[in-house]
Amino acid sequence: MAAHQEKKPEERKRKNTQNDTRASKVQWGRAWEVDWFSLANIIFLLMFAPLIVYYFIMSCDQYQCSLTDPLIDLFTGNKHLSDIWNKTPTLTYKAAGIYTLWVTFQVFLYLLIPDFCHKLLPGYVGGVQEGAVTPAGVVNKYEINGLQAWIITHVLWFANAYYFHWFSPTIIFDNWIPLLWCANILGYAVSTFAMIKSYFFPTNAKDCKFTGNFFYDYMMGIEFNPRIGKWFDFKLFFNGRPGIVAWTLINLSYAAKQQELYGQVTNSMILVNVLQGIYVLDFFWNEAWYLKTIDICHDHFGWYLGWGDCVWLPYLYTLQ
Repeated sequence: MAAHQEKKPEERKRKNTQNDTRASKVQWGRAWEVDWFSLANIIFLLMFAPLIVYYFIMSCDQYQCSLTDPLIDLFTGNKHLSDIWNKTPTLTYKAAGIYTLWVTFQVFLYLLIPDFCHKLLPGYVGGVQEGAVTPAGVVNKYEINGLQAWIITHVLWFANAYYFHWFSPTIIFDNWIPLLWCANILGYAVSTFAMIKSYFFPTNAKDCKFTGNFFYDYMMGIEFNPRIGKWFDFKLFFNGRPGIVAWTLINLSYAAKQQELYGQVTNSMILVNVLQGIYVLDFFWNEAWYLKTIDICHDHFGWYLGWGDCVWLPYLYTLQ
């Protein structure tokens, strides 16, 4: 009898802890109701984030990376917006083909080649790994093969540059702004698809969060872990590829263009390639750990991640 009475406080404590955990999971992350300040910020980002990217890229393309000269030209009447826009390269079939092949290739590496790096590299954690418990109590499994995808991609890149010569190593630089339009198209397409999917065929309806505010739901996402099939996870794919795998290729393409134009690669260009290469490799080495971070554990998948990973990351992170 005494033993039974001793267990009751422990059971109550355990139940309270479980309830607190459930409550914290429900409250963490996105809002359930949208206040005016949040809505104003969301609309501002939806309107101006794409323009900010365009402004930075246009400044580098037309004004030697000066952020003030375009504004001075506009305010003094030396240029009109139409003048700047008309000098901006447009979408091309070549860029569309390059981008389609790139994304398709990364999907192929992500879905169809199981990880072998964890069998060869001591200390590396890859292969099938479990993510954190979702608010609905689901534990998703992921194929961790980002490091492998990065290695295969870059081996092929260097093999082409020094042996096969299928395409120029400057291909990214030469199509930089047309590729920007392709990235925007994919970013908006996947974000819109994710929102439609959350209403009509969610992967897990219990892990969806609706606020009733279209702009907030589009920006922050409704579905927690949208997937196609068992393994294609939108968050892991778009967070980890194609943008981050492309990051180091973009730097290499610019280095190749510098070599082509000036006959040498500067120390600063080498430093950018090395330091950012370390950053990207660190991300892929710790990809299994990434499954337990805020991006995967708490963010829903919307425009913030869909467009951000396709456009903001590869274009602004490589501005130098």
